[in-house]
Amino acid sequence: MGRLIQQPQQAEDRESNWLPIVLGVGAVVVVVGILALAFRSTPKNAAPPHPYANNVKLTDVKMSAADNFVGATVTYIEGTVSNSGDKTVIFSLVHVIFRNSLGEVAQAEDVPLRVLQTGGLYPDVVNLNASPLAPGQSKHFRLTFEHISADWDHGYPELQVTNVALK
Repeated sequence: MGRLIQQPQQAEDRESNWLPIVLGVGAVVVVVGILALAFRSTPKNAAPPHPYANNVKLTDVKMSAADNFVGATVTYIEGTVSNSGDKTVIFSLVHVIFRNSLGEVAQAEDVPLRVLQTGGLYPDVVNLNASPLAPGQSKHFRLTFEHISADWDHGYPELQVTNVALK
């Protein structure tokens, strides 16, 4: 008779052990959900391009790649930058979008525009504040990328001048 009484208690103990486990799992799910909502990234509102950015034109764009001394591939985008406005440009930011084979954004970066300066033995890449772009002037530019997403379709990226500082 003692066994009959003990056996139902073990069954009740097993059933009562499930309740804390279910409640614990439910609490974890609720906490993870709250954290996911609290820390999710909100989409950044893209600032409109600077009004003078329409006067900074990028043309004759070409791409090349080279291996550096550690064996990584560095990608270069080169071309001509022209200032068709009436002010001197001392800084410019270019929004570069690399797409994948489905036309989706594989990588997007904002990089400062750098121009080639040919005053020494070899051409050097400098910021626009070191070699400003005067009204009506054109110069060769170079954008350098040490890493591009493996999802990139190896097509030409979209380039848009977004930010400009004037003198």
